[in-house]
Amino acid sequence: MCGEGDEAQDDCGSREEWTLLFWTSVAVVVPVIITLWCSAQRSKRKSHMKDFFRKSKHGWHYTDLFNKPTYCCVCSQHILQGAFCDCCGVCADEQCLRRADRSLSCKEIMAPSSPEGAMEHRWVRGNVPLASYCAVCKQQCGTQPKLCDFRCVWCQTTVHDDCMESLTDGDVCDLGEFHNLIIPPHYLYRVNKLRRRHPDEYSKLGSSCGSGWTPVLVLANTRSGNNMGEVLLGEFRTLLNPVQVFDLSQLTPSKALQLCTLLPPGSVQVLVCGGDGTVGWVLDAIDAMKLKGQDQFIPRVTILPLGTGNDLSNTLGWGAGYAGEIPVEQVLRNILDAEVVKMDRWKVQVASKGVYFRKPKVLSMNNYFSVGPDALMALSFHAHREKTPSFFSSRIINKAVYFLYGTRDCLVQECKDLDKRIELELDGERVKLPSLEGIIVCNIGYWGGGCRLWEGMGDEPCPPTRLDDGLLEVVGVFGSFHCAQIQVKLANPVRLGQAHTVRLVLKSSTMPMQVDGEPWAQGPCTITITHKTQAFMLYHSAEQTDDDDDETSASETESPTPHDSPRAPGPAYARA
Repeated sequence: MCGEGDEAQDDCGSREEWTLLFWTSVAVVVPVIITLWCSAQRSKRKSHMKDFFRKSKHGWHYTDLFNKPTYCCVCSQHILQGAFCDCCGVCADEQCLRRADRSLSCKEIMAPSSPEGAMEHRWVRGNVPLASYCAVCKQQCGTQPKLCDFRCVWCQTTVHDDCMESLTDGDVCDLGEFHNLIIPPHYLYRVNKLRRRHPDEYSKLGSSCGSGWTPVLVLANTRSGNNMGEVLLGEFRTLLNPVQVFDLSQLTPSKALQLCTLLPPGSVQVLVCGGDGTVGWVLDAIDAMKLKGQDQFIPRVTILPLGTGNDLSNTLGWGAGYAGEIPVEQVLRNILDAEVVKMDRWKVQVASKGVYFRKPKVLSMNNYFSVGPDALMALSFHAHREKTPSFFSSRIINKAVYFLYGTRDCLVQECKDLDKRIELELDGERVKLPSLEGIIVCNIGYWGGGCRLWEGMGDEPCPPTRLDDGLLEVVGVFGSFHCAQIQVKLANPVRLGQAHTVRLVLKSSTMPMQVDGEPWAQGPCTITITHKTQAFMLYHSAEQTDDDDDETSASETESPTPHDSPRAPGPAYARA
């Protein structure tokens, strides 16, 4: 009897254990299955959305959460998630998306004007920008918690629902504040109707757009620096004609710049949103236009710095980096106020030793060429970024990684005894080298993410250089620690001289080298740097970096002329 009771208790305990194990398994497995099912459905929905967006005339983008109170332009209901068009500003929830795509038209990049030659407003109702004011009553728009008020997608004028009737028939769209930068739809329509495609015809059509019409093309690299390119593309499409805005991850600069050949010669400006490498890519495409005989259509180039170093942008007065601190409207205003300067571009020819049947590698240089510790840091950074690109999505992280590589090289000193492995010639004259670890050949005033390398500090300052003097500045560094001292203004580089042509001969071993931040490991070779051409750039004198305040105020005391500013193209400096 006692044994039978014990067996019953054991069976009961075993059943309870199995029951507990079963429900524990269910509690773990079921949420996993539900999560996987939801993920699969979400992926399937995204795939359908992507296919739908690709076929649509709108520039739809899906978001899980709008960053401000938003209302569907079809059903007028408040929505938290849905899609918005970054060209015209139409918003819709997922259920109303296809209806919105059919019934609400987007910005027309090409359309005829009215018989009188005027352009009519193109209104979109609701979701007007914050702090916008009615063009009729001058009161704030969009204050009611519902779909209300109107905005013109071209001139950005906003009007209350009740004030729409007060607009006169003569109130036409003048394209707003940035009419001098926008390509009007009627211009492209007339160009498409031309029987004879000739620059003179484009100039005649351009005269109808105003005397100060200088359209801007926006070329953005969505992979640069802090990954702000995608956001900027949408903001510029809202303010400009979408045909003016190009994503360089989908279209090469050479193809994007062909739009210049449909605009009046000498009128086009190009805004490059990216790092120094992206700027070099665009400038190479402009050089290719010259080879095609399209010199008269060459645009002027300006920069919105999204990269890590941004030394060229800093030199031209556009700042050391953009992180959304000023609105894109102010960026466009700065372009309107900028002045044109010329900038030298250089050809770097690398002929490997012992390879006689292979053409030398030819690169274009805008900023600087270097061999030594800074090139080693760039090479290590580049190798790790290629392996895990998602990790290097922040400018702060990128600079921190550079710091770690520099600290490591201070201990290892992989580039020591460079003076024994390399020969330097400036304009054909051999230069005796001290005990160096690196040589830097500069074309611009800034180096290493904002350091004025040639000018120096303390008792040995040098006058600023020019961007268009046809001279290169050559300096040496003693190692990574010396580079760090230069960047924090505790030391000066070793000034080796200035020259029109620079020749370096690497006699032995493999050394890290870089041109404008693009690094590689190079064996014995001969490097020749010669003048290539000049580019037209836009220089903005109003911007100023934080570390320039004291020095600039001192230079202004000595001379008020803008070309004596450290960042402006200053007077040519005789060879040291």
